[in-house]
Amino acid sequence: MNATTLGLSPTAEIILLVVLAAVVILGAALIYRRQQSRRLKSRFGSEYDRTVGAEGGVTRAEAELAARAKRVAAYNIRPLPTADRDHYLDSWRWLQSTFVDSPKEAVTKADGLVGEVMTARGYPVDDFERGAADLSVDHPKVVENYRAAHDIAVRLQRGETGTEDLRQAMIHYRALFEDLVGVSENERATAAA
Repeated sequence: MNATTLGLSPTAEIILLVVLAAVVILGAALIYRRQQSRRLKSRFGSEYDRTVGAEGGVTRAEAELAARAKRVAAYNIRPLPTADRDHYLDSWRWLQSTFVDSPKEAVTKADGLVGEVMTARGYPVDDFERGAADLSVDHPKVVENYRAAHDIAVRLQRGETGTEDLRQAMIHYRALFEDLVGVSENERATAAA
């Protein structure tokens, strides 16, 4: 088909081609955007939805999540050397054993231990909100635990917690701690036995 077959003037044919090209480009952009959204949802899990709510929309949230990923990619995130990992695991076991006699102290120390592990792994910890955002890049399934545990630790400092709150904080900290140090399912099963 050409312009004479359609009965179009050369100018109309150019306009038609420009409109068709714009439709194709727009369609490709929409497909790319959907794929990007799916990748971010898959990578960040529930943190994606939390960020959409916090940022007030998908576009701003996706820009924030992409910026986080770029920022964290610039960090020197590293696994723990075996000796350090073993030291932290021993420290965690000790903390758990002190919970019954001193739950407030155990939660306070758990908060500090998680911060030490984050620092040892290469995550900055000077600002809680930014630290939680940074963690969400590599640990999206447990960052909610970090936020919940930290909230309880802050309420503990104000004297606004009960023993059940403190127990929940330890559960939240443990989930994050185990993810940060790389506790396997086999190690969890062995520890539970």
